[in-house]
Amino acid sequence: MAPVLTLPDLHKDFVVYCDASRHGLGCVLMQDNKVVSYASRQLRAHEENYPTHELELAAVVHALKIWRHYLMGNKCKIYTDHKSLKYIFTQTELNMRQRRWLELIKDYELEIHYHPGKANVVADALSRKSYCNLLTGEELSAELCAEMEHLRIGFVSAEQLNELRVRCSLEDQIKEAQRSCPCIAEIKVGMEKDLMPESRKDEQGTIWLKNRLCVPLSESIRETIMTEAHCTKYSIHPGSTKMYQDLKWLFWWRRMKRDKAKFIAKCDTCNRIKAERQRSAGLLKPLEIPMWKWEKITMDFIVGLPRTPKGNDSIWVIVDRSTKSAHFIPVNTRFDTAKLAKIYVQNILRLHGAPLSIVSDRGPQFTAKFWKSLHKAMDTKLDYSTAYHPQTDGQTERVNQLLEDLLRACVLTYGPNWEASLPFAEFSYNNSYQASLGMSPFQALYGRQCRTPLMWEEVGERQFYGPAMFIEAAENMAKKSYADKRRRELTFDEGEFVYLKVSPLRGTNRFHTRGKLAPRYIGPFRIKRKVGDLAYELELPEHLSGVHPVFHVSQLRKCLRLPDDQISLEVVDLQDDLEYLEYPVQILDRAEKGTRRTRIPVCKVMWSNHSEREAT
Repeated sequence: MAPVLTLPDLHKDFVVYCDASRHGLGCVLMQDNKVVSYASRQLRAHEENYPTHELELAAVVHALKIWRHYLMGNKCKIYTDHKSLKYIFTQTELNMRQRRWLELIKDYELEIHYHPGKANVVADALSRKSYCNLLTGEELSAELCAEMEHLRIGFVSAEQLNELRVRCSLEDQIKEAQRSCPCIAEIKVGMEKDLMPESRKDEQGTIWLKNRLCVPLSESIRETIMTEAHCTKYSIHPGSTKMYQDLKWLFWWRRMKRDKAKFIAKCDTCNRIKAERQRSAGLLKPLEIPMWKWEKITMDFIVGLPRTPKGNDSIWVIVDRSTKSAHFIPVNTRFDTAKLAKIYVQNILRLHGAPLSIVSDRGPQFTAKFWKSLHKAMDTKLDYSTAYHPQTDGQTERVNQLLEDLLRACVLTYGPNWEASLPFAEFSYNNSYQASLGMSPFQALYGRQCRTPLMWEEVGERQFYGPAMFIEAAENMAKKSYADKRRRELTFDEGEFVYLKVSPLRGTNRFHTRGKLAPRYIGPFRIKRKVGDLAYELELPEHLSGVHPVFHVSQLRKCLRLPDDQISLEVVDLQDDLEYLEYPVQILDRAEKGTRRTRIPVCKVMWSNHSEREAT
């Protein structure tokens, strides 16, 4: 068992046992006959020439230095098996080293006492501790075993050592496999014909390429090498380039870099936790350009706003895709679908008629049966964005940002009631220049700029259809070709398995992931079918039934190899009346913990159904 140390009490005196040998220095810090700490170190090269008197004094100095935070300001007694150290303070002839050490010792309030070597067994054992050999309990003296047992210092059993025995080293496996590898045989033939001057053979017949060990055509050996270089605590999942640079100085085989790239691409842990550094997946597919004003619209909600005196806490944003004109309607998040439909008829249908299509996200207001039935009766097509892909309705998202900035400015200037400033924010937005149009939304809708106190002359009526619409369509096509340069085309087939990217904002609620270090991707999941050009429907498990199964291609990552042990996110249900009885069986140890002013007695208890190692 591991040594059990006690906590020091800075109000009590300390006792230090020191000893030195020709191998090292050893010391034990104790209080109330219990070990607080112990330390040892090997002798340095110059210290091996010290006489015995100075070696014993060096052990005392070593203890004072490492336990300075305990001993400085407290009384302590130092026991050593070198009797002459008792008179170090009255000794007249001292060399420079002894004088320097004596200056250090005088900073402490201590007494040096003689302790026979036979009784000073623990410090003596620490000073003679070997850093290369292991001793069994039978090889130690009976006195030392008894003293170590009293101090609760145990031994490592032979069974535990057997568990630590390693199998044949990796280098030996490679040397053995080289004998029967045809690739290595070709290298040997080339060496005999002086065709491979960089290759060499060592005394054991192992083939090396310069200083790199040639790895034979063995999948198991190569898999072991790459696993050790990628999945251990000393190399925690490096990338392909880093892993290749680390291994290329040690090993060599043909197509080594390609094999490492394939190995990392199939690593389940890397696929779950690492962010993609490639270009965005999926080419740009812009929405079809409307042929008339308020023919195709988009809508979204801005939620989480302070409640106004009228009880509204959100804004319904409705934008025309053709003219970019918008209406901002204050609403409450508790409004049902019937209430929202009434507001829609009063503010949109009354002014602009029934649109051909509406683009929105999959909010509960837009997916309700009443909302779908209403627009089905009006022959309006409802186009929903894929799950967690707001770029589908990027126009409305951008308008939301502009509106929030306008309201922040109004709140700072005119007061906290944002609903009173909302009509002015709508007017300011619709009458402001839009770079995508080359004019304001109001001018695109009505053919002229809206009159304001700053305008001193009228602007003539201008049409915004015909050639202008085709010019805008050409500009949008140019935008698509430019955007596709920063994207990559990614397609999947039905039946393939993919990883699903977890939304950082909704991972806790939707995907049951939590924390900063949660995986970036979950899965893998099987592709059920392709929806449109850039979306896929996945077969999600039952615990993700609340998530819409259709996702944009940018949210997916190809799974090249199914993991042997897939991590399940299913929540385990426990019985409400489940009980597990535990009761104390034996008190193994007692101690006191606390600070300088308070003392709390504690005890180490062994519980039923648990071993002594699991005592708390």
